[in-house]
Amino acid sequence: MGVLVTGGAGYIGSVAVERLLAAGERVVVLDNLSTGYRDAVAPGATFVEGDILDGALLREVLTGQSIETVMHFAALSIVGESCSNPRKYLDNNVVGALNVLGAMLEAGVSRFILSSTAAVYGDPDSVPITEDMPARPKNPYGLSKRMIEQALAWYDRAYGLRSVSLRYFNAAGATEEHGEAHNPETHLIPNLLVAALSAQDQVRVFGNDYPTPDGTCIRDYIHVTDLADAHLLAMAHLRAGGATETINLGNSVGHSVLEVIASAQRITGKEVPTVVAERRPGDAVRLIASSDKARQLLGWEPKKGDIDAIVRDAWQWRTAHPNGY
Repeated sequence: MGVLVTGGAGYIGSVAVERLLAAGERVVVLDNLSTGYRDAVAPGATFVEGDILDGALLREVLTGQSIETVMHFAALSIVGESCSNPRKYLDNNVVGALNVLGAMLEAGVSRFILSSTAAVYGDPDSVPITEDMPARPKNPYGLSKRMIEQALAWYDRAYGLRSVSLRYFNAAGATEEHGEAHNPETHLIPNLLVAALSAQDQVRVFGNDYPTPDGTCIRDYIHVTDLADAHLLAMAHLRAGGATETINLGNSVGHSVLEVIASAQRITGKEVPTVVAERRPGDAVRLIASSDKARQLLGWEPKKGDIDAIVRDAWQWRTAHPNGY
């Protein structure tokens, strides 16, 4: 039996594939390469180029490759773009995910792990955020993930399709083989590292008037390998007969934009030029996870929680791959 990883040529998906192969799993990657890279797919995985909106292809892969679990990473994830083009995000993230679930039902595959997001919470009333706090997404990206979480609860009740929705906080870092290379790049840490390499690009700080100690947004950064390991633990939970769950993944420590910039300058030894820009639509002020549930239910413990360790791994990958993939 095998594991299908949709979006396995992308940043987090490629690291999950790497960890699955290291654990001895048989892995099939389905990716349309719209934002991912063929070279990011580890050689031990079977690669199928295709789209999650192609139901016939999904059914063919699920049955022909004897798939027993689906890890779903194939989603658009740029908050600002989701605000300006919500149709694009709802089509891909909602219709696409429902298409995957429909193909799973037809193929008799009943275990699903969703790459979800802390963006479902919007601006929380307090931090750290627990899973039972209200989900009030303030952008279409977060809404799209929340809609699938809600659908999954009903797919369990009606069809017995069990799932784990993993609500990521801010994924960052890299392995030796796989790192972050989006085009365009909207994430803070890789943009800082590219600027450190070029000594020309200015990194925009989107707003410095938030109600935080230094005026910039605060986020909980989590190493991408810790995220990937949580997927394997979630799969083990479902294989053991575990129930459908929604689980936060974060380090329970918040860092402001300016603190991350300071970390990047420490690690690279370079001055990174920055400029203050207007706030981005849809950005929450402060997102910090409570990961107690992940620890208690999955036995998950983040191994690389220090922000400098996260930035250091990202820097090592970026200096070895200055042009990405």
